[in-house]
Amino acid sequence: MIKPATPVDEATRIGALRALDILDGAPEERFDRLTRLAKRLFGVPIALVSLIDTNRQWFKSCDGLSVSETSRDISFCGHAILSDDILLIPDTLLDERFSDNPLVVNDPHIRFYAGCPLRAPNGSRLGTLCLIDRQPRTFGADELEPLRDLAQMAEQELAAVQLATTDELTHVSNRRGFVRLAEHALSLCRRLGTPASLLFLDMDRFKQINDRYGHAEGDYALRSFAGLLTTTFRDSDVVGRLGGDEFAVLLTNASAQASADALARLQQAADAHNLAGARGYELEFSAGQLAYDPALHGSIDALLQEADALMYECKRGRRATA
Repeated sequence: MIKPATPVDEATRIGALRALDILDGAPEERFDRLTRLAKRLFGVPIALVSLIDTNRQWFKSCDGLSVSETSRDISFCGHAILSDDILLIPDTLLDERFSDNPLVVNDPHIRFYAGCPLRAPNGSRLGTLCLIDRQPRTFGADELEPLRDLAQMAEQELAAVQLATTDELTHVSNRRGFVRLAEHALSLCRRLGTPASLLFLDMDRFKQINDRYGHAEGDYALRSFAGLLTTTFRDSDVVGRLGGDEFAVLLTNASAQASADALARLQQAADAHNLAGARGYELEFSAGQLAYDPALHGSIDALLQEADALMYECKRGRRATA
């Protein structure tokens, strides 16, 4: 047996998967409908919507199996997400990667596998829609496109899940998505004893941009500021638009000094943006910086509330010196 390799974008991929907040959730008819249809169309006993987590594959929909997850090390779908192409195994006993795989020699005795990768909107491959048979079988070219069509439908459903946690204008997390991701990140920091910091950011004079230049220009300013956030901070940092002109960034495994350094880089990026731009206004912001203390901050909401207060102190200070 050959274990699946790790995708080159693993950190980004896992981030996109966790952002969906879908793992270990209840069955949903929109996904179950797809696996039922796959079984009927292709005449296989098992069809799955499988998502590849850090150490496991978890089945969002599972028709024909009694388990909800297996180890990633023995998963077929772990191999399938290494490419955009459909992974097709006509006979597992003839493939050195799988011939002695526990899922082949033991229940469910997989002999045929066809898995089409499911991509997130950012291009990361999160899992597969896959077909499994206990008998070897051929799979013609005329069957590949229907499988891709079903996978595309599954991708659309995953995208719909993401829309519920993503700000449509800026494409960063909305408040709901930010809170969910931040809760997971803080839980991990508590277990590992690693530091975290929160930045609460508010765009200065945003109302004047809207009033003078119109709401379309205001939307452009929001997108531009969100772009500065996503390019300045690390892929592992959680960036969100909380509403209106308010944003937040949670930096994990980052000291107070590292957080301050990141905030300084954001200011430099904003200065460079303003120097290069010619839209009649500048992107300016006030920020509240707060180190996470598990003893004081029992929830992400408590952390946000305190950082919000610090941001307003910063804003009042900026107004006083303007």
